[in-house]
Amino acid sequence: MFQSTTKVRVRYAETDQMGYCYYGNYAQYYEVARVEALRSLGISYKNLEAQGYLLPVSDFSIKYILPAFYDEELSVKCTIYELTNFKIKFKYEIHNTNGDLLNFGNTTLVFVDKETKKPVNCPDFLNNKLLKFIHEK
Repeated sequence: MFQSTTKVRVRYAETDQMGYCYYGNYAQYYEVARVEALRSLGISYKNLEAQGYLLPVSDFSIKYILPAFYDEELSVKCTIYELTNFKIKFKYEIHNTNGDLLNFGNTTLVFVDKETKKPVNCPDFLNNKLLKFIHEK
């Protein structure tokens, strides 16, 4: 499995009336971690799109445990744990600076042809980079 950790800070505009980080923001935090995980492997979304691939999210789930608050720095751990012909699956954990687990979740993304909008096989260059990590224990 490939793992990467990205830091994000809760901005004031991302909090609700209770002072909590609004629950919908965590999907964006997961996206930031996912993009940075791929970037750390030398793969950018911009490059994928330029080569004719899109990666829409087909599944998203999250389990909330504790809230995050304004100006907290969060660590978002992203793990790429499964790669099939058409899909890539990610797991996430968000911790605060005390190490408390705030939430965990996962997403599934589908490889899609930019022109036809139909599912396609994972590009070879991405497949080759990820397979060695996916099968590690």
